[in-house]
Amino acid sequence: MGRNGMGKTTLLRSILGLLPARAGEVKVRGVDMTRSAPHAIARAGIAYVPEGRGIFSGLSVEENLVMAARPGIGGKRDWTLDRVLDVFPRLAERLRHGGQQLSGGEQQMLTIGRALMTNPDVLILDEATEGLAPLVACEIWAMLRRLRDAGLSAVIVDKNFAAVSAITDRNVVLVKGRVAVQGSADELKRDPAMLQRILGI
Repeated sequence: MGRNGMGKTTLLRSILGLLPARAGEVKVRGVDMTRSAPHAIARAGIAYVPEGRGIFSGLSVEENLVMAARPGIGGKRDWTLDRVLDVFPRLAERLRHGGQQLSGGEQQMLTIGRALMTNPDVLILDEATEGLAPLVACEIWAMLRRLRDAGLSAVIVDKNFAAVSAITDRNVVLVKGRVAVQGSADELKRDPAMLQRILGI
């Protein structure tokens, strides 16, 4: 978490190999992948849900999902088309619709579903509820909780402290590209003055 311009998206893009890291290391299962290509990091079990969604508007919902389908590490296929549609029933109703015909919330569901079709070990989400109506955002948070309860690890960047901290085990707040504070939601909530200062809540 962090205010705008504090380096959250830059950090994610560095983890994913989309930007060169200036310092530090990116390790996946203990293997240094700091200078690895984005496709190698994806193959290591990391899936990305970018800010702005990035769906293929000329493809149908089904085509957007199936084009990403592949086994995960060790050949696991926990996330099939049927399972994704079970988590996102609204997508099941719109399988033949083009990506451009979906609402913002449905496009976000599609983006998350497409990432799940890669059978990842870790899901990275950048501003998962940005620009969505409150009711739709609540639906996305409920789905993310369901994914967490299913055992999927996630790194979530979002400005909504209450929503993020309700489903996280660990929280990290960035200020000017550095870790300002980290801990469980309960630990952070014990210092409301600090939260006000660094997050404006």
